[in-house]
Amino acid sequence: MADLAVRELHAAGITGTALQHAYTRCRALHAEHGRTYFLATRLLTPARRPAVHALYGFARYVDEIVDALDDTRPAAEKLAALDRLELALLEALNGGPATDPVLVAVADTARRYQLDAALFTAFLAAMRMDTHVTDYPTFDALAGYMYGSAAVIGLQMLPVLGTVGDRDAAADSAAALGVAFQLTNFLRDVGEDLDRGRVYLPADELAAFGVDRALLSWCHRRRRPDPRVRRALAHLVARTRAVYRRAAPGIALLDPVSRPCVHTAYTLYGAILDHIEAADYDVLNRRVSVPVHRRLVVALPALVGSHTARRRATPRPGPCAPDRAQTPS
Repeated sequence: MADLAVRELHAAGITGTALQHAYTRCRALHAEHGRTYFLATRLLTPARRPAVHALYGFARYVDEIVDALDDTRPAAEKLAALDRLELALLEALNGGPATDPVLVAVADTARRYQLDAALFTAFLAAMRMDTHVTDYPTFDALAGYMYGSAAVIGLQMLPVLGTVGDRDAAADSAAALGVAFQLTNFLRDVGEDLDRGRVYLPADELAAFGVDRALLSWCHRRRRPDPRVRRALAHLVARTRAVYRRAAPGIALLDPVSRPCVHTAYTLYGAILDHIEAADYDVLNRRVSVPVHRRLVVALPALVGSHTARRRATPRPGPCAPDRAQTPS
């Protein structure tokens, strides 16, 4: 595994002990905390993988400031930590020094792929909301949070993946796919989020089925299901599937060598919804996941498709230059 990581760094043109260490740290965070996404990333060309690890590693690093279960710091201290992180990040994005390896890697990725600093500040703004916002009255309110916490991740990824055709349409789909993945996480993690004092499901849509925070908390504490909760979750699963459908056309707008990766992530995350349904929406006291054998069933054919696409691909820009939008001839 170490040899593979080194080959990825060399393929991306990442040299220097400090910079390689920084990317390796992000890769370790990705492998530990994002198993499904990490598996899909293995389908990318080696030169593109370190950038994905850096973006995921940064997101996970920030999440740990806000959401570590063993962190009992008050919200004000977490906000102060986020403020310090943002100042350090902006300095690094502007070419200044950084001491934290995660910031070193993500700033290098941002320079290589010309990522807009506003995408990172939008993400940090959403993370600040997690220090004091505990629920969302409507889906529109939740969507405002998800722009910063999920849609911008898709937009950060787009230059790394590369595009063909309509770049604006690809960006819309990338943002939608980020939201679809996060909605899936919200549905899978209802119980864990309650333990953190939060509900990431729109209150008005829950209320239409007779569900509120009090009922969710009661079911969670007593470990007892409720038909009203099942019906509400079934509705939200259907709503999330609609977001996946909106995102799907964008896969064809990606560079062919990147499509197997994104299609695999799309399929595996969508399968979490299948397993939520199969569990009869019992997600308040268990964490539904896609079994390893199912991941392999999806990933192995994609691996073949990935190698085929790489063989057919025309030469791309070097690893130190960002992929640019390509239009069909």
